Amino acid sequence: MPSLRRMRLALLAVPVAAALALSGCSAGAGSTDTAAPSGSASGAGFPISITSALGTATIEKKPVRVATVAWSNQEVPLALGIVPVGMPKVTFGDDDGDGVLPWVTEKLKALGAKTPVLFDETSGIDFEAVADTRPDVILAAYSGLSQDDYDKLSQIAPVVAYPDKPWTTSLDDTILLDSEGLGLKAEGQRLIDTLDSQVETAAEKAPDIAGKSVAFVAPKGPTDLSSLYVYTTADPRAAFFEQLGMTTPEVVEEASKDTSSFYAEISAEDADRLKDVDVLVFYGSAALLKTMQSDPLLGKIPAIERGSVVALGADGPLAASANPTPLSVEWGIGKYVDLLSAAAAKV
Repeated sequence: MPSLRRMRLALLAVPVAAALALSGCSAGAGSTDTAAPSGSASGAGFPISITSALGTATIEKKPVRVATVAWSNQEVPLALGIVPVGMPKVTFGDDDGDGVLPWVTEKLKALGAKTPVLFDETSGIDFEAVADTRPDVILAAYSGLSQDDYDKLSQIAPVVAYPDKPWTTSLDDTILLDSEGLGLKAEGQRLIDTLDSQVETAAEKAPDIAGKSVAFVAPKGPTDLSSLYVYTTADPRAAFFEQLGMTTPEVVEEASKDTSSFYAEISAEDADRLKDVDVLVFYGSAALLKTMQSDPLLGKIPAIERGSVVALGADGPLAASANPTPLSVEWGIGKYVDLLSAAAAKV
């Protein structure tokens, strides 16, 4: 079994069971400065203070140079028309090896911007690379920063971190906190309203998913079916289903009690706990689904047995988009809902 750190990396922002990680390598051609969207206030309301689980960030004036760390935080400024000076390089979901997800590439092109400096987070935060971009603020509302990470980053610039527990910040709160750090909280709320409308429209086109119970899981490994990692309601992936009009099965409700973790491990020997799940979503291939169906334990799960499963693939943009982010929702919501609808039709 991989180390705990590796397993956590594999489960977090868009990871696949015990194998994948957010990472980055090398630096791209960085943009030199950020710019506020047209029509936004230039500096009203500063200084501002944002309190997180790790400390309070005081931002004295409207940031010009914005850096982001961890997963998806770069999409908030981009969605608001601001190009970060630096952001993490991703590997999970990257379809062309450039370290940038396709919806981010599309947005950079729309803004006429070069790829920012890409931070290598394979072994954790690259503090030196972040410092080299000379940021005015560092956005990390959705992240797993340790206290030590936060303290070191705070020596570089004010850090907007998560409000409660690592990797449990909702999409809405990520947008609100990161946009507040930019002095654009009202614009952030408008972005949330836009995304809500896009999700609502997609759900209306798939009425058969309404009321269906759904769980998002990650097999322990492509050849290790001894357990499943089930995402709890603290995780944005699981929370997103409610917005689509789907329901939370008992196994997820139980796994979410008395824990602040974004996932729980369920042994294959306890597979009957997933008996009330209508639809399963998992990171893996159709071939892995067949293997699971032939497994003497997992194969007894009704959703797996009848094929009411969305197999997102072990990698790729669609798998990455299942963890909703400010730019991935519009890019992938139609495809995702179509897959959920097809799985629900087998119930």
